[in-house]
Amino acid sequence: MARLAPKILNLNQSDRSELQQLVNRHNTAQQLVLRAKIILLASEGKNHGEIARILDISLNMARLWRNRWFETRDKELSILQRLQDSERIGAPVKFSMEQVIELFALACSPPDRILELKCLFNVIIGV
Repeated sequence: MARLAPKILNLNQSDRSELQQLVNRHNTAQQLVLRAKIILLASEGKNHGEIARILDISLNMARLWRNRWFETRDKELSILQRLQDSERIGAPVKFSMEQVIELFALACSPPDRILELKCLFNVIIGV
């Protein structure tokens, strides 16, 4: 069964130069440099396998960042924002912001409110 070639990634000159500047900058995080290199190689017509071999990364990583570049092209994001990790979904928040502020206020209050703090904490954690 024939495999489909990855989508052709065309970069305009300003995007290409900004990505190249990120790669060349000494203080750029290495994750961002690697992602920028993936995009630059993809724009040169390299497929996922070639990119993976050149950069010594997994095929899935090469595919992920090419696809993520395509997904974010219509959004008004900077190059740097397009290369950032996406938001991670985590556990729901256990304490409301009001509860956190209340705990800080109680923790910073005089010791006579310690009993009140202990009771409030027990209520919050469900003891």
